[in-house]
This record gives sequence, structure tokens and C-alpha cells, in this order.
Amino acid sequence: MIDHELMLFAGNANPDLAPRIGKYLKKELSPARVAKFPEGEISVQLGKPVRGADVFLIQGTSAPPNQNMMELLVLIDALKRASAGRITAVLPFYGYGRQDRKDKPRVPITAKLVANLITAAGADRLLTIDLHAAQIQGFFDIPVDHLYSAPVFIKYLKAQLTRADRKNMVAVSPDVGGIKIADRFAQYLELPLAIVDKRRRGDAEIEVRNVIGEVRGKDVLLIDDLVSTGNSLVSAIERLKEMGAGRIMAAVTHAVFCKGAVEKINNSALEKCWVTDTIPLDESGRRSPKIEVLSVAGLLGEAIKRIHYNTPVSLLFELHE
Repeated sequence: MIDHELMLFAGNANPDLAPRIGKYLKKELSPARVAKFPEGEISVQLGKPVRGADVFLIQGTSAPPNQNMMELLVLIDALKRASAGRITAVLPFYGYGRQDRKDKPRVPITAKLVANLITAAGADRLLTIDLHAAQIQGFFDIPVDHLYSAPVFIKYLKAQLTRADRKNMVAVSPDVGGIKIADRFAQYLELPLAIVDKRRRGDAEIEVRNVIGEVRGKDVLLIDDLVSTGNSLVSAIERLKEMGAGRIMAAVTHAVFCKGAVEKINNSALEKCWVTDTIPLDESGRRSPKIEVLSVAGLLGEAIKRIHYNTPVSLLFELHE
């Protein structure tokens, strides 16, 4: 156990999730003034001494990503210069994670750049959920605790869906990269697995060629780590319907939901879309009858407690009946 006090700080990226984590830990968020100078530069001042403290800074890098990223870095720097004992950056959503390799000529690897920036700013540890690519953990030279949202979804779905419901259901990965996490859902919910054969033609252009696996006459649970424009999700839904799928539902960790995405979901054949609160929904998302939010506050709160007390975080990956 760290001998010093556990302290929670938060930026402005997710004003609802941070207090929920604090409530789980029975810990008030420590005050911090995060504002802007007239020209737009980030201004930060911590409201309490942090010397020697075990600090957890809750600040994802969802939209607006550049502003939230700078808030994160400036807050880490403020904590470091105030002599915090240990700084754990808690990123419910790790932005810039989609550019994780050089797959075209003359492109950056921004996932690595962000890892460098967080480390250089002074973070001692990273805690995050459902990285877009697991290898991003290797971009860091500090410890990374990479949690999965699957236990949150699976616990909820087991309570909502009877064995009879699941008997006629198939878990579907929207692309080859998501097979591992979709297989985890399939195992614990006792479902067969199918895969959408998808090709990306640009940043927002998707071509769905086929579906590998049997979906005709089956209800479908689509599993994805994030939805941005909604084009990929809707294309998969249309193809699944063409192949004779019945009811279609989705479990999505990060509701990035760029402009127009919620409308596409509302107008699609998707019956239900479960998302987590790693990213706050805008007004259209909160009003959508098809979107339901599950909280990861307990998952992150338990991880923070285990990191502070030096007990295994790996237990959070286990699922119990």
C-alpha cells in the first residue's frame, strides 16, 4: 500500500463519470481550476496540496480531443511540479488510438506520440479501458493497466437476456480485429460467433463484403470497441439484415458518436445499442430511445483502489456467475 493519501482529480472531459468514480470510492474529487486564458490556452491551478500523495487524474481524450489532451498534459505537469508522490493518468477513452501503426506511406503513429506525451508530462502509470489496439500498451515505458468493459456488459446482458433469448442469438464481430473481444462475449453468454468481412476505403468509407458464420434466422449481438460516424455499424446492420438476421442489438464501449451518428442509429434496424459512460453523450444521444448507458465507474473505481493498495488488478478481468 502507498503510505500517502489517495487523491482524485478530474479535468473537464467527463464531468459525470468522475463523480461516480468518487462515489464508488467514497472519496470527494479534489478541487482544481481548469480554465482558459483569453486566447484559448489552458490554465490550471490545483486547489489542495498534493505533496507525496497517490494521485489519480481522471481525464479522457474524447471530443474535443485536442483540448482534452492539453488539459490532461497540463494537469499532469501541475501535479508533478506540486510534488505528487505518484500520478496515475486515468483515461476512460484513449484518443488517437486508431492510428497505431504505419499502414500507409508518410503517416504518423499518433498512438505512440500520445504515449510519449503522457509519459514526458510526468505520469507514472496509465489506467484505461478498451484500447483500440492492445499493442498500444507496449508504446509506454510506464506501467499500463488495460481494463476491458466486457464484464460490465456481460453481467448486464446475463440479467436481461434469458437462456431462451440467447439460444437463438449469435455474437458478431464487426471486423477481424474485434474477434478476440467478441469471442469473450460468445464464451460467457454461450453464443456462436460470426465475423463481418469489412474493408475500409477511407477515414469514413466502409465496404461490407460478407459475413463469415451463420446469421440467418438468428438474433444478433454486435460487439465493438467504438462507434464514430456510425457508417461501419449501419453497413454491418444492413448486410446482416440482407442475410436474414432477426433482431439486431449492439454493445459498444466508446460512444464517440460524431455528428449524425445518433441519427443513423435511430434510423437503422438496430433495436438496442448499449454503450458505456467512458464518453459523455450529447443531447441527441441521451434522448435516443435506442441507446442505453452502462456505467464503468465501479470498474475504474475498483481498479483505482487495487492500484493504491497494491492488490491484483487482474481479478477485474474475471467473470463470475
